[in-house]
Amino acid sequence: MDLPKSAQIVIIGGGVMGASTAYHLAQAGAKGVLLLERTAHLEDSATSRCAGGVRYQFATEVNIQLSKVSLPMLERFKDEIGIDPLYRQCGYFFVLTEPSDVEAFKVNVALQQSLGVETEWLEGDEVRHRLPLMQFQDALAGTLHEKDGLADPSSVNMGYLDRARDLGVPVLMETEVVGIDVEDGHVAGVETERGHVACEHVVNAAGPWAGEVGKYVRLEIPIQPVRRQMVTTTPLPDIPDDFPFVIDFAQSLYFHREGEGLLTGMSNWEQEPGFDQRLDDDWEANALEAAMDRLPLLQTAGRLSGWAGLYEVTPDSHPIFGPTRVDGFWIVAGFSGHGLMHGPVAGKLMSEFMLEGHARTVDVSMLDLARFEEGRPIQEYNVI
Repeated sequence: MDLPKSAQIVIIGGGVMGASTAYHLAQAGAKGVLLLERTAHLEDSATSRCAGGVRYQFATEVNIQLSKVSLPMLERFKDEIGIDPLYRQCGYFFVLTEPSDVEAFKVNVALQQSLGVETEWLEGDEVRHRLPLMQFQDALAGTLHEKDGLADPSSVNMGYLDRARDLGVPVLMETEVVGIDVEDGHVAGVETERGHVACEHVVNAAGPWAGEVGKYVRLEIPIQPVRRQMVTTTPLPDIPDDFPFVIDFAQSLYFHREGEGLLTGMSNWEQEPGFDQRLDDDWEANALEAAMDRLPLLQTAGRLSGWAGLYEVTPDSHPIFGPTRVDGFWIVAGFSGHGLMHGPVAGKLMSEFMLEGHARTVDVSMLDLARFEEGRPIQEYNVI
């Protein structure tokens, strides 16, 4: 497809944020929407490299409200979009081994329940009873919400892209934006490796690269790319079908079913920011050792595959939504590992911002870029 000479709205990034925004804008009647993606295949995007978790269990009201709208959108996804997102409500099971986490999660669960999210609180013995295959002698407590679970990142991403195309949105792959034109404080166009596109609006949905895109309009966007990696195993027939998404919170170590085996990963809190997505063999060895300590059955499995992807991390682990001081430059990025689960509602909110002047479905006005300069961050405790 040839690069158009002009568009009303250019979306930078074809991951779930860009795809959802394109679809919801077109569905709401926006004309002249164009989506540009730098990679040749979406398998290389940050969305496709994530673990697929979706949950209601958060520590701030705004994140819980985002989940309360977004996860039901995943439940309706097949009917609306025509592609099965493979949403499996296996439950997120947070296991707590530190007293400070127990106290924090008590507050979190109270907030969740006050907002209609019926998270279950479990004492240590109940955790051990529910997870008989795992070694959690040190578990003090746990939380479980049975409608949390997993969705397929590629199905969600491609579903929105395909429907956006059906609604007339050109989607150009291998089209990297290398500059943005600003005239008198207003966006005037984008420069790509394939040429120039005149436009009035640019949506920065570039995920881990959103901070780099911000430099084109001289905005400091505090989003850092941070490598996370995971491993899948060969079949483990002793893992029950109803095995939940288990998180050893203190270690940021997690497990969930993946096909006939398991997927496991562990965050490296000493990981330096950067765009390196190569596998770190030493870190993988450490993570697998920790995983086998918690789930000895893993010692009987083989390694099926492994990969690394990038979180797009903000200082308060909340996304950045909406307009900026550069007229016509918008942001939907910085989801800090929560992008897949909030992608559906995020695109809807961006269409409301751009076409109606404010986000109506969920109030995310506090998640603007200016909060960092103005000293009003909203810290999310429940990050893995």
